[in-house]
Amino acid sequence: MAQWRLQYIGENTMILLFLLAMTVSQSAAGDSADCLPRSFGQSSVVCECNSTYCDSPGVLSLPSKGQYLSFLSSRAGARLQPGSGTLRNSSTGAALVLSINPAQKYQRIKGFGGAMTDAAAINILSLSRATQDQLLGAYFSKEGIQYTVVRVPMASCDFSTREYTYADTPDDFELRKFSLAKEDTEMKIPLLQRAQALSPQPLSLFASPWSAPAWMKTNGDLNGKGTLKGEPGNKYHKTWAQYYTRFLDEYRRYNLSFWAVTAENEPTAGLLANYSFQSLGFTAERQRDFIARDLGPALARSAHPATQLLILDDNRLLLPYWAKVVLSDLQAARYVHGIAVHWYLDGLVPADLSLGTTHRLFPEYYLFGSEACVGSMPWDRGVWLGSWERGEQYSHDIMQDLNHYVTGWTDWNLALDQGGGPNWVKNFVDSSVIVDASRDVFYKQPTFYSIAHFSKFLDAGSQRVGVSSSHDSALEVTAFIRPDAVATLIVLNRSEEDLQFEVQDVGVGVIPAVSPAHSIMTLLWPRE
Repeated sequence: MAQWRLQYIGENTMILLFLLAMTVSQSAAGDSADCLPRSFGQSSVVCECNSTYCDSPGVLSLPSKGQYLSFLSSRAGARLQPGSGTLRNSSTGAALVLSINPAQKYQRIKGFGGAMTDAAAINILSLSRATQDQLLGAYFSKEGIQYTVVRVPMASCDFSTREYTYADTPDDFELRKFSLAKEDTEMKIPLLQRAQALSPQPLSLFASPWSAPAWMKTNGDLNGKGTLKGEPGNKYHKTWAQYYTRFLDEYRRYNLSFWAVTAENEPTAGLLANYSFQSLGFTAERQRDFIARDLGPALARSAHPATQLLILDDNRLLLPYWAKVVLSDLQAARYVHGIAVHWYLDGLVPADLSLGTTHRLFPEYYLFGSEACVGSMPWDRGVWLGSWERGEQYSHDIMQDLNHYVTGWTDWNLALDQGGGPNWVKNFVDSSVIVDASRDVFYKQPTFYSIAHFSKFLDAGSQRVGVSSSHDSALEVTAFIRPDAVATLIVLNRSEEDLQFEVQDVGVGVIPAVSPAHSIMTLLWPRE
């Protein structure tokens, strides 16, 4: 796959580069296809896709024993650029040695993905059918980056064009008027069905609610500071628990089943005064009691007893406190399977203090990254087309999470427009895919490739193993053994220097490598 180092200087230049890329791709890279780069003045490029062409890593063909594959993305313009070579029998003499230790075994991977919000669906459907297929294929097909996880909001969130729930009729405690919205039946469900048809394995869907119907809440509004009326165990909490099972029932009618639900999206948001969009407040104690008395039993008695329940679904700085409160209660803990974390404010608390401590206290409950996006903070709001720095933020956070027992990572909106929406409250952010419906194209951001270095190569069931460095360096690393016994090493270099290193896998061989400045690389080699 060609590596482009360029400035965008006009449409004619881009056409020539596109034709050259097509030639190189078809002649040298099999079923892979090169990035059609476009610069918008940021530190790197986006890859432009249209109805007839989109870059692709292609179907992964694993190396034979004694061989290795590499895939490189960089600020300089590489996007999953493939390489290969032969493992050596002895050291190359590199000063920096990364040693794999398969005897050190940690968590197994669940998967990686993004969220099918109303906004994402609107943007995908704004494209021609052929371009929609390219976008969905880029995410979900075996030729693409093989997302296996999709988050689905239960009713509206800020990334909707209106406020609604599925049970807006006051005092409908039996949920007789419960009904999915047109956003579900006309947009999200058809797209999820198409994504599943493209995926070589079943997708793991998980759902999260933002707000209960206004008539169930203390503030009588979908937005702002408010909780469910009364105490857990009463009719409001029972009805809200049944709302979950009704949602699962309705989606199953469309042959869509859910791996998991979360007990509430960002439960602390609904405790904040003047919160501007959909929310429902829970303290850790209140979530504990709601799960023990209402939600846990409702799911267990439903037609979906295999659907797992995740707590928190909020910033990891709330850990380990939140886990201690909920999981120390035997009645609540029996219904819980995992702990979902968001990435916002991660820099305020060390990963080992939050994630590591939580894992050591409750190793039987898995940790899972359920939401992340860039462009959400006041000082860097909105879409930055081609920002490598934002891609590095993703790579670093995924790496840090995986190295502290997290089993997967979920991006926020699968696609947004160039303004970072639509969003009814104007809470615009960035996305890994940005749609320009006026040109019937979409742009794959550096963040898309940051996730790809994990999602494409770490199959479900891949197990993290030990990796050590001969001395301190700027490289960040994580290592896994896939279910097919292929070792996978991911190397992130956020420094300004190219760094030479070698990988040592005792009894298997040595791989010489260079990590270019501001790059991420995935290496794969068979161990058997």
